[in-house]
Amino acid sequence: MTLRRLLLISLGAAALLAGCDKLSPQADRQQFHAVDITGADYRYALPDQHGQVRTPADFKGKVTVVFFGFTQCPDVCPATLAELAQVKKSLGPDGERVQGVFITVDPERDTPEILKSYVGSFDPSFVALRGTPQQTTEVVKAFKGFYAKSPGKTPGSYTVDHTAASYVFDTEGKVRLFQRYGSGAEALAADLKALLAG
Repeated sequence: MTLRRLLLISLGAAALLAGCDKLSPQADRQQFHAVDITGADYRYALPDQHGQVRTPADFKGKVTVVFFGFTQCPDVCPATLAELAQVKKSLGPDGERVQGVFITVDPERDTPEILKSYVGSFDPSFVALRGTPQQTTEVVKAFKGFYAKSPGKTPGSYTVDHTAASYVFDTEGKVRLFQRYGSGAEALAADLKALLAG
């Protein structure tokens, strides 16, 4: 089959799908500021800062915002957690139904004690999850994310490059949104309100 023919078939299929979409209920699906990834199957099962294994099912009834990072992160991680804490507060009583979940990509240095203090400094309700190095690799891969150590001047002074985004789960424990870093508190608040209302 020629490249031209493949291209025509692809364009034809895309046109048909676009036409079908106008007739399907998906066309009426709610619009979000973040990227809608409804239907993706992202999960985690990792111990929290108290040693209790947590999964998305533990937070049913709440909208959960999951973020991968590490406690020695100089900018992206603290900015993301501070923004989430701010948004949670801005929602008033509805903020009680918003759960922050921080998953460390640096389990070697991020001990349960450090994680407890770190997330607690942003909001006492936030949960930090920490797996083994292998579990960390598996969960980041399951979320189609990325992380890699970047060497420092000494073996213990490395930094970690990682996906700078949040994953938002609805009240049923299903992932719905991919929130890019830097989208802003207003956009996040609007999306969380919409999911809480749904």
